[in-house]
Amino acid sequence: MNLRGIVAVSGRPGLFKLVGQNKGGYVLESLDAQKVKIVANITTTKLASLEDITIYGEDDDLKLVDVMANIAASGNVPDAKADGQVLRKFFLEVAPAHDQEKVYASDMKKIVSWYHLLKDLPLFTETAPDAIAQDAPKVEDKVEKKPKATPKPANAKATSKATAPAKKASMTSKKGV
Repeated sequence: MNLRGIVAVSGRPGLFKLVGQNKGGYVLESLDAQKVKIVANITTTKLASLEDITIYGEDDDLKLVDVMANIAASGNVPDAKADGQVLRKFFLEVAPAHDQEKVYASDMKKIVSWYHLLKDLPLFTETAPDAIAQDAPKVEDKVEKKPKATPKPANAKATSKATAPAKKASMTSKKGV
């Protein structure tokens, strides 16, 4: 699942694709059917990348990408407007290690609504660039390592004031002269 470039914007419903950046802000395109492009102000708008979002866990935080993969594998996903108890029961199946006191029903509704937005997109089924990079051989293995510069001997002295070249004296000029 490749969620790179997909962001949630504070104060706006839905998800957006990060298209670019200009001096006024971030250029975003909505993922819904309207494909509205907006410019979000850099200083006032907060963006959260979906691949960086985590969910409170009992021991460690859970990555949203892993939870989304579990939701896709489960098959029967409830509607985002379902009852809080239905969503809590569903989240116990897809994210059993989440902290039930810190993860609210509103958070669950938001994650399920994001899933319904993303499930039909082609980037939902493609692999993340990090997974591709891990499978490919590293560039460091192919390139010969260059020898490091030889360190200076410990007995080498640094330049002192007596051996350093003299500095030019700065002359102050009077106005009008």
